[in-house]
Amino acid sequence: MSGWIGVDLDGTLAEYGGWKGKDHIGAPVAAMAFRVRQWLAEDRDVRIFTARVSGPREGNEIEESRTLIQDWTERHFGKRLAVTCTKDFGMIELWDDRVVQIECNTGRRMDGQL
Repeated sequence: MSGWIGVDLDGTLAEYGGWKGKDHIGAPVAAMAFRVRQWLAEDRDVRIFTARVSGPREGNEIEESRTLIQDWTERHFGKRLAVTCTKDFGMIELWDDRVVQIECNTGRRMDGQL
């Protein structure tokens, strides 16, 4: 399967207990880290999808955040994963603690709630 899988950082891939500054990234969430390791073993394109690299920011803050996140992914997954805050047509899945899945072309929630 082609395309990339987006994985949110805070609260999805890394434990999150509130903002502790741009230099802090929590420990990996075990179940999600397991999935990411499986995808990487299958040579899937996994990207960190996070607002930490969204603008506007001052100076080099976005690149500094990207570097910190890539350092974290290298420590925990042995690979510097791409980091983005932008969806494109290549994204095939998004794993996020805030997402509500909607049925295509209907606006209906997939979890059955109104």
